[in-house]
Amino acid sequence: MNIGSVRDDALYMDELSQKNSPIHRLDPRAKIIASVFFIFTVLSFNRYEIFALISFFAFPVFLLVSAELPVWYLMKKVIIISPVVILIAIFNPIFDREAIFVLAGTEISAGWVSFLSILIRFFLTAGSVLILLACTGFYEVCMALERMRVPPIFVMQLLFLYRYIFVLLDEGSRMVRAHALRSFSDKHMGMKTFGSMLGNLLLRTVDRAERINCAMLARGFAGSVTMHRRIKFRASDVLFVALWPVLFILMRKYNFSGLIGNLLLVIVK
Repeated sequence: MNIGSVRDDALYMDELSQKNSPIHRLDPRAKIIASVFFIFTVLSFNRYEIFALISFFAFPVFLLVSAELPVWYLMKKVIIISPVVILIAIFNPIFDREAIFVLAGTEISAGWVSFLSILIRFFLTAGSVLILLACTGFYEVCMALERMRVPPIFVMQLLFLYRYIFVLLDEGSRMVRAHALRSFSDKHMGMKTFGSMLGNLLLRTVDRAERINCAMLARGFAGSVTMHRRIKFRASDVLFVALWPVLFILMRKYNFSGLIGNLLLVIVK
């Protein structure tokens, strides 16, 4: 994947946040509160819980369907970063070998159960964050955090980080294009050339940052970013915030997956 495609990919996430679905129209604070509650509830399960977590897929699935988001696109994003979690969790079966149940004549160790539990919780939490960004937008999330009394310096750093990722990608894209034109080749550059270009990119970034700082000071920047859009809770926002956390608490207390499974077995019989 080249730099240009990375930039286009980031812009596509912004395009997804501009849709006009019922979820997009919700107050960003409502979506943040529900998502944070969801994440903490999922993480509250012990490492051997698997089946009780299945019912929590209802929340991301509801958001995906209601917001009309591309499922496979967001799933690929989660899969891309999953090797980091797999690398950490793969040691569980090595150190935790005690068998806790038998499946089809095969003993399943506690390590494999905890490994699967970590993966499920990762997909639930990482997926919910991506869905939040896709149906809200990064700027809207920062605006909501500011209204929720998050320290302004933190919100400002998030905004600058997101904004100047695109600046960095643009600079890097121009450097790569210039190298390809001057070398009369579209082959991958060597490590020596890559190191040199990385150093030049750092110097250009520092120089660009100084110019940006001077321009912001000249325009009266006083250390905080003012967001003028007004947001307010409506009945739909209150219902969203009230309904989902209550449902999460019920799913945490009762194993909905097990109850549904037992009900299906009774119906089949």
